[in-house]
Amino acid sequence: MRIRDFKIIDSTLREGEQFVGANFTTGQKIDIAYALDQFGVEYIELTSPVVSERSFQDLKAIAGLGLRAKVLTHIRCKREDAAKALEVEGLSGIDIVIGTSSPLRRFSHGLSLPQIIERAREVISFIKGSRPELEVRFSTEDSFRSSREDLFQVYRAVDELGVDRVGIADTVGAATPFGVFELVRELRGLVRAEIEFHGHNDTGCAIANSYAALAAGASCVDTSVLGIGERNGITPLGGLIARLYSLDPERIREKYNLRVLPRLDELVAEMVGVDIPFNNPVTGIAAFTHKAGIHAKAILGDPTTYEILSPEDFGLSRYISIAHRLTGWNAIRWRAEQLGLSLGEGDLRQVTAHIKALADERPLSLDDVDAVLWRWARSRAGSRREDAGDL
Repeated sequence: MRIRDFKIIDSTLREGEQFVGANFTTGQKIDIAYALDQFGVEYIELTSPVVSERSFQDLKAIAGLGLRAKVLTHIRCKREDAAKALEVEGLSGIDIVIGTSSPLRRFSHGLSLPQIIERAREVISFIKGSRPELEVRFSTEDSFRSSREDLFQVYRAVDELGVDRVGIADTVGAATPFGVFELVRELRGLVRAEIEFHGHNDTGCAIANSYAALAAGASCVDTSVLGIGERNGITPLGGLIARLYSLDPERIREKYNLRVLPRLDELVAEMVGVDIPFNNPVTGIAAFTHKAGIHAKAILGDPTTYEILSPEDFGLSRYISIAHRLTGWNAIRWRAEQLGLSLGEGDLRQVTAHIKALADERPLSLDDVDAVLWRWARSRAGSRREDAGDL
């Protein structure tokens, strides 16, 4: 399925601030915003201005940078929160959220469904009456543990008020791709507004759920760099890009500056004090590393045999791991050619067998393999000189 019309709402500076290791300074937020803008995300979402004075000032600073990306802020469904957000010049939109599941209605705000709808009408009307140029999104929180009937009552009410987007939030990571697809598809037939999906990764389904939302008709997905956020975080920017790239590489290359992604991941990882996971899509240390002999042989012939993503598009390169017992002679030949050594197939097969035997005894490094290759090449060169002397 080709998904062509979608937008990324990156929430590293909102949801990402809720990550246990995040404590961004103003300068760090600006650096992240510039990098996200260079990558090409359509929206950058920041923390509510009522959280603290620093949050308010940071929002004003980033909204005033003149980025191509639209700057949003995320608020509770309260008039006073909206009033504070309306003070920010350069802001492009306000994202409103309120819990609709039974646990949140009981233990969070304590409002009944009619009260939620009335509160939504009040806040949305206030924003649109004050600054009609602003985009408004209204999202239910914990959507997938909410009554479907309740959700649709709320969405129909806010859609009639002219909101630009309605949001579905898998707040605790309870949703499945099938459930997301079903809910979005049904909602798509009920509202004229765009649909936004926000998915948490508690059960490891955030990327799959986000893709399912887009496939069903949603047009916006919330992400954060490395997926940082509350608990296990949300849909990672790089992971979503990898998923979409694998289906339509040309479109993703046109839409985003993919070479910025590694720098973005490194930047945020350093700021929050974590390592990029070894199996992280695109930027993990093992993402483009090939080890098994049959894989290495095929990759050397045609990278698409075992790569759905092209590392070159992201400014990265593949690596053939050869210092182990699984290596094959084609990979050893490739390394010999890199070193400028000329060895015949028979020699290469013998070298490979020797390397495998060594690897059975102890761990090897690339330097160990190179040393074996150099010794073998010198030995063969010496033999050739002796043979020439006999002549």
